Amino acid sequence: MHKLYDRLSDAALVKRAKELDAHALAALCERHAPKVERLARRLVRDPEDARDAAQEALVKLCVRLKQFRGEAQFSTWLHRLVVNTCTDVVERQRGRLHEPLADDTRAAADGDPVDAARNAELRRALRSELAAISRVQAKVVVLKDALGYSFEEIAADAGIPVGTAKCHAHRGRTRLRERLGHLELV
Repeated sequence: MHKLYDRLSDAALVKRAKELDAHALAALCERHAPKVERLARRLVRDPEDARDAAQEALVKLCVRLKQFRGEAQFSTWLHRLVVNTCTDVVERQRGRLHEPLADDTRAAADGDPVDAARNAELRRALRSELAAISRVQAKVVVLKDALGYSFEEIAADAGIPVGTAKCHAHRGRTRLRERLGHLELV
């Protein structure tokens, strides 16, 4: 970044960014990204979700900067933006929690204890392997394949593009096939 922007105050950068100076906006983001990331890590328990929240907050900074009226310090406005974004992320986490797969060894519907034992083993293996892949991939696979959500619903829930949800599903399924390929599934 040009040294001129490094020397400008937040107020000057905000003014320039509102006048569509892309370098000023980039300088604001660069200057405040470490603080945004630290705050997100304090507010969001899961490190991956905290990184996502920090990135989302920086995107909101870019999109909503025109709403900043200058009635408070820019850093105060940004702090509130990050806190609100993290609150939204935590709420989405609560909404996406699901019950763990049942781990029972009851007889199958037809009463076959061998089937029941095999199904219990498959559930244990699947739970274990879902925990071993990326959290976001596991979430997308469960929402799509186990709960029947559409990619549009998954994308809206996770705050990601539909194409990204499809990519996570593909990668998650591929990893699960690789990891579970040794099991007899039928």
